[in-house]
Amino acid sequence: MLLRLAYLGLTNTSAMLRLLPRSNRDKDIEILALRHQIAVLQRQLGNTKTRFSPADRALLAALLHRLPRQTLHKLRLLVRPDTILRWHRDLLRRHHAKMSRPKRPGRPRTIRSIRILVLRLARENLNWGYRHIHGELLVSGIKVAASTVWQILTDAGIDPAPERASSTWAQFLRSQAQVLLGCDFFETVTPTGVRMYVLVAIEHAQRRIRILGATPHPTAEWVTQAARNLVMDLQDASHRARFPIRDRDGKFPHLLDAILTNAGIEVVPSGVQMPKMNSIVERWIQTCRHELLDRTLIWNQRHLLHALREYKHFYNNHRPHQGITNTRPLRPLPRPITDPAQISQLDIRRRLGGILNEYHHAARPAPMTFSASAAAETPWRTWGSSSPPTTTSRSRSTAPSPSARSPPPNAPTSATTRKPT
Repeated sequence: MLLRLAYLGLTNTSAMLRLLPRSNRDKDIEILALRHQIAVLQRQLGNTKTRFSPADRALLAALLHRLPRQTLHKLRLLVRPDTILRWHRDLLRRHHAKMSRPKRPGRPRTIRSIRILVLRLARENLNWGYRHIHGELLVSGIKVAASTVWQILTDAGIDPAPERASSTWAQFLRSQAQVLLGCDFFETVTPTGVRMYVLVAIEHAQRRIRILGATPHPTAEWVTQAARNLVMDLQDASHRARFPIRDRDGKFPHLLDAILTNAGIEVVPSGVQMPKMNSIVERWIQTCRHELLDRTLIWNQRHLLHALREYKHFYNNHRPHQGITNTRPLRPLPRPITDPAQISQLDIRRRLGGILNEYHHAARPAPMTFSASAAAETPWRTWGSSSPPTTTSRSRSTAPSPSARSPPPNAPTSATTRKPT
């Protein structure tokens, strides 16, 4: 509308400028001709009403509103004089309404500290509605309206209390992750056709993987001993696993459940054909196949155990995990490095012949000082030793061997002795 009004104003101004050099006689003749044309149009239109755009109404009201009513009645117009005056009143009313409108609609914005406090209370108390939060603010001496609290929660996209208090399966499993443990078998085939079975366990909270053993024949005795080793490893690590999840594979004997039950661990079998109940260990098996087993040839059981131990060390100590905010299970993230020279240098440590790569910041060598006088006095220092060479042979350490040491007081008995798997 504003663009149309500006266009009409510009065209009428140029028309008025063209009328200035003309005589009154010419203007009177043109006025009579225009009045006759208007009469012809009114006769042809009959009872049909003429449509005026908002820009046309504004222009006619601006041109004719200063004329008296008697003069307006004498003019040949397509509308009545009262209509012209009403258009002018509407134009003034909209102008005054626009000028008196506040710059920011609605009530003044709530103080930022109050909004932060309301969002904090809603986040820390999922079962509190806006009226409960409003009451808590009044108890703390903060006087706001209940509708203000509701508006703050709505603007932040926070759902009502009944919807926030309800937990999903993902939230429930995340809250119980400290006591959950996933166990499962997976298999691989050597180039000679021998099928190897690997038993693994993973901690849901830390994503720490444990390789319990690999064998071509997963007998009940072998699986039972692997369960004993797992129980002792968990006790040594002070891990309070309560509910290991396993599938209904026939390779898990009933004695395994009895051993774990005696240790205070209740086995939870997954549903029939429901691998998502043990999805974390299933996802690790897929990762192990993609990053290790699909990229190398496993020749025998010894080679398989060596590769799995290397991958376990890489997985637990270096590989970042998205499920735990890109941290590592056994090593926290280091402090950020701000030295540009140190950031630009990386040291690559290869495992399993380059199948697994670990990137570390290269250690900067300490500056070495060399003096001719010092070299003349102590020539052995040039070879990196800290003491002068002697002619006598170096004596062996007298520390007792590991086999000669006495066992710790809380060593496991023979019934629960850890055996290699």
